[in-house]
Amino acid sequence: MSTPSSPRVPPHIPLHSPLHIIDLIRKKRDGGSLDEREIGFLAAGAADGSIPPEQLSAWLMAAFLRGLTLDETRALTLAMRDSGERFSPVRLGKVAVDKHSTGGVGDKTSFLVAPIAAACGLCVPMISGRALGHTGGTLDKLEAIPGLRTALALTEFERVLEKCGASIVSQTPLLVPADRVLYALRDRTGTVESPGLICASILSKKLAAGLDALVLDVKTGSGAFLRDRKEAEYLAALMVATAEAAGTRTVALLTDMGQPLGRCAGNWIELVEAVELLRGQRNPESEDLRELSLLLAGWMVHLGGQAATPELGYARAEAALADGSALRVFFSMIEAQGGDIRVFDEPIGFHRPGATQVVEAWESGFISAMETTALGWAVQRLGAGREKAGEPVDPHAGIEFHARQGARVEKGQPIATLYATRADLLAEPAALLKQAIHFSKSPPQAVPLVSRIFTRATAETHLRKCGF
Repeated sequence: MSTPSSPRVPPHIPLHSPLHIIDLIRKKRDGGSLDEREIGFLAAGAADGSIPPEQLSAWLMAAFLRGLTLDETRALTLAMRDSGERFSPVRLGKVAVDKHSTGGVGDKTSFLVAPIAAACGLCVPMISGRALGHTGGTLDKLEAIPGLRTALALTEFERVLEKCGASIVSQTPLLVPADRVLYALRDRTGTVESPGLICASILSKKLAAGLDALVLDVKTGSGAFLRDRKEAEYLAALMVATAEAAGTRTVALLTDMGQPLGRCAGNWIELVEAVELLRGQRNPESEDLRELSLLLAGWMVHLGGQAATPELGYARAEAALADGSALRVFFSMIEAQGGDIRVFDEPIGFHRPGATQVVEAWESGFISAMETTALGWAVQRLGAGREKAGEPVDPHAGIEFHARQGARVEKGQPIATLYATRADLLAEPAALLKQAIHFSKSPPQAVPLVSRIFTRATAETHLRKCGF
C-alpha cells in the first residue's frame, strides 16, 4: 500500500559532484533554474531535516521572488510526492477522485463534495491542510467535532474509505514530509502567494493519495491568495498540466472569492452550515455554497466515470443531496474517525463562544464590495486561525454574515455577528469588518460564481500563450 521514502538522489539521475544548499539558494536568488537532481536534493533535505529551516526559508524567498519554471514546478511536485510513503486505493476497487481549493474565506465545500461523490459510488481520499494565512483550514474545522481524529495512519485511512467511501485526513508523518515542512515555512515567511510553490504543495499531497482524477477550485478575487486574475488563470493551467503529466485526469474551475463563500466563516459554524445543506435546508445566504459544491461534485462524478458529462454529474450530485445519501456518508465518516455526531442534534447548544458582538450597518445602501482577505484576517484574529504553527484554534470563533454583496441594508440593520475566544479580541475584527465592507447607492454588477474552466487541452494552450 505504501512505498519507502525516495533515496536522497533518485537512482535514475546520474551522480555528479556533491550538492550544497547554499549553492542552490544563490542559483535561484540570481535567477537561475534548478535541475531535477537539485530539486530532488532540496525536497529530500526538507523531508529528512538535513537542510535547516533558515536555508529552506531563504530558498523559498528566492523562489517566490524569481518564480519557478514549468520544469522546476513539475520536478518539485514529483520530488515532494516521492519524499515519503504513498497511498494506493487500488484494493478498494473504486475510482479515486478528490477536490482541492486554493483557499478562501468560508470555503467549506469539502464537507459537501466528499460525501456527495462517495454517495455516487466514488472513493474520495482527501488529504487536507490547516489554516494558512487569512484562509481557514479544513482540518481545523473538522476537529471542532468532539473526538474526531484527522491524524490517521494509512491503514486506518483505508479502513474508513472502505466503510464510508470518503475520508478527510491530515498528512501522516511519512506522507509527503517535504511538503509538511515547506508548507509551515511558507506560512511564516510570507512566501505563500507563489504559483509554483502552491502548485507543488497541493499536487504533491493529491498525487501521493493515488488519485485517478482531481477537480481543482482555483479562487480569484479579493479573498484569493492570487488576487490578480491572470495569475489565478496561470495557476489553474499550471496545476492541470502538471497533474495530467503525472497521469491524473484533472480539471480546474476558476471561482469567485470576491466575498466569503456561504454565510459563515470560522470552524464549527462552517460545519453547521454545511450540514444544513446536507439535510436539505436552503438558507438564501448559503445558495452560492450549495451551487459551487454541486458544480465541483458534478465534475468529480464525471471524471470518475459515473456520468457521461459534467451536467449529468451535477444531476447525480443533486440527487445524492436530495435523498439524504450524502448526509449519511458524512455522518458515517465522522463516526468512523471518532467524532460524536450528536453535537449536530443541538448545534446551537454546542456553540458556546467566549464573547459575541453584533455589527450593525453604519450606513444605508447596497453592499457593493467586500475585501475578503481583510474579512479572513478578522476571522483569524477572533481566534479561529493561528499566527504561529502549532497554536490552538477556538472551534467556536468566527463570523456569521447576515447580509452579503449586493444586498440592500438600512443603517442599524445587523450585518454580521462576531464570535470570539475572549471579549478583548472583538475590537480589531470589528474594525476590520467596517474597513472591508463598502456601500453604494446602486447595486453592484453581479460576478459569475465560475468564470472559466481549464481542461488538459485548454490548460496547455494557455501555458503556451504565457510563454511556457
